[in-house]
Amino acid sequence: MADFKELIAGALEQALDGKLKKEEISTLLEVPPTPGMGDYAFPCFKLAGMFKKKPNKIAFELAEKIFLPDGIEGMNPNGPYLNFFAAKDLVAQDTINEIIKQGDKFGKHEFGKGQKIMVEYSGPNSNKPLHLGHLRNTIIGMATANIFAAVGMKVTKANIVNDRGIHICKSMLAYKLFGNGATPESTKEKPDHFVGDYYIMFNQMVKEKPELEKQAYEMLQQWEKGDKETKKLWKQMTGWAIKGFKETYKEFGSKFDEWFFESEYYNKAKTVLKIGEEKGVFKKNKDGALVAELESYGLPDKTVLRADGTSIYITNDLALTEYKFKHFKLNESIWVVGNEQDLYFRQLFKIFHLLGFKWAKNCRHLSHGMVTLPEGKLKSREGKVVDADDIIKELEDLATEEIKKRDSKIDTKELKVRSRAIGLAAIKFHMLKVAVQKDIMFNPKESISFEGETGPYIQYAHARAKSILAKAGKVKIKKFGFERLIGPEEQKLLKLLANYPDAVKKSLEQLSPHIICQSLIEIAEAFNTFYHKHKVLKAGTEEIKMERIALVQATAQVLKNGLKLLDIEAIEKM
Repeated sequence: MADFKELIAGALEQALDGKLKKEEISTLLEVPPTPGMGDYAFPCFKLAGMFKKKPNKIAFELAEKIFLPDGIEGMNPNGPYLNFFAAKDLVAQDTINEIIKQGDKFGKHEFGKGQKIMVEYSGPNSNKPLHLGHLRNTIIGMATANIFAAVGMKVTKANIVNDRGIHICKSMLAYKLFGNGATPESTKEKPDHFVGDYYIMFNQMVKEKPELEKQAYEMLQQWEKGDKETKKLWKQMTGWAIKGFKETYKEFGSKFDEWFFESEYYNKAKTVLKIGEEKGVFKKNKDGALVAELESYGLPDKTVLRADGTSIYITNDLALTEYKFKHFKLNESIWVVGNEQDLYFRQLFKIFHLLGFKWAKNCRHLSHGMVTLPEGKLKSREGKVVDADDIIKELEDLATEEIKKRDSKIDTKELKVRSRAIGLAAIKFHMLKVAVQKDIMFNPKESISFEGETGPYIQYAHARAKSILAKAGKVKIKKFGFERLIGPEEQKLLKLLANYPDAVKKSLEQLSPHIICQSLIEIAEAFNTFYHKHKVLKAGTEEIKMERIALVQATAQVLKNGLKLLDIEAIEKM
């Protein structure tokens, strides 16, 4: 496939006598806002200081000096930009043939081959059910892992369950005091919701009975000492919570290669703690707690072990991270965690560095924004959350309503399958279409719309393309010259399809799947414009018909590939 950016960058490098290298020029090239302005534009602002001239003058002089390579049919200086036009028939020929040839592999790269990476996401606490925030975290993790795999990396998708600590003991204590032997079965409640009710109960009761806080800490101490009764209760309640998690994960389509449990690693940090004390990284404070002194590095000191000897979350990370790098032979480890933990990860990574771990520089925190609702922030302690199960059900119900509007006689089984696929697409795309660092407000009715920047809209464009192909019957796409696909609607769609692999690469570079989302939105919009403007199956000649069918096939393939990276099903009927 001709790389038009590469051709243009090479010609510019030569015209600039090597003052800018081809690789840098390629990253500077932009896509103009309208097709009439060209296919690619080179901004000359960066050259102004270098040549001591105004950008628009540089653009004009470059246009006189540059030699156009084969495949680039024209250029035009436009203010501070130098615009380039690719040969229309070559764009169509290369793009369509390459997409059809590569199929599911189109958009994938190999530059990450040989690299091993772990993406850790979800990270629930076993004292409450998954909520809306977990859904955003989980889909960011899954999509990010898929993108890493798409560039050739070997990816391990991991989940760590925070199944020990004071917060877990709070739900345990409430159940011990007020549970009266009830079970999820006896109450007919989903097991993780059952456990979560007691966490909420504790936080309500402690307002009236502050002594419960002390009792919860005493229970944590008993747990770490291995008290049989405490361990038995913990095992029972943790089992209920994890059973519920797995039901939700299955419904959401979440996948993990490895499950880690904090209870299995919190007490394996003794070696690391000892090394830290010997190196002077960890010191006991006046209260007897073991602390990492970080103030000289511009960070607050961090307690790594309580004075009473009980572990905290960082104690677990000290042990588990070393294990992950050694056992899985990782090149990099990524934690997908909300931005309220930004400081924690700066402290953690600095501690790794001070301890002398060679892999410290290969730890990355993929920090994401929070999810709010129109009515405000989620507060799990007060029970003011949207449970993941409830939002998944709500979106399926909304999808069912939309499908019935279009097909009142749809089979019940098929309705269930479609509504689930569309409902999940609505949630996942809404969570991913904004840069991961930004906070988002989740509006269910907005996310389920079949129009606008939504998952169902992309699915609808794919289904429409597949419908056209189904009506066309079995057509073998040959390697045409595609000299007839020269209209502005066709050329815009072709350009967007050709740029899709670059969107995958940029999503990786920025660790944010929203770039792929934007690419799919633009492709779907361009396809719908093309479809409404041009007849496909009733085109004027057989040649035009076949070329347009090939364009539709290429579009369906790219939409499918992109949705798959986002962990969204590309259904064929809406």
